[in-house]
Amino acid sequence: MHTIKIKIHDKVYNHFIWLLSKFSKDEIEIIGDDECYLKTQQYLQKELNEMNEDKINYHSIDELESKLEDKIKKHEDRL
Repeated sequence: MHTIKIKIHDKVYNHFIWLLSKFSKDEIEIIGDDECYLKTQQYLQKELNEMNEDKINYHSIDELESKLEDKIKKHEDRL
């Protein structure tokens, strides 16, 4: 799937939206520049930058399973 961002003149905006509405939600989804979308985009860009700068610590599946087991054991006694 691809995502594009375009500028549309006010004069043709309604025609363009009408055309997009002819497709199903599975084919085309209109994503507005709402606050949630922009925050998510900024967060993902920050994460990508950190990955590219080798500032991220990666864990293996075994490490994650071990940490999860430790947490479960720690909280099992509380029940």
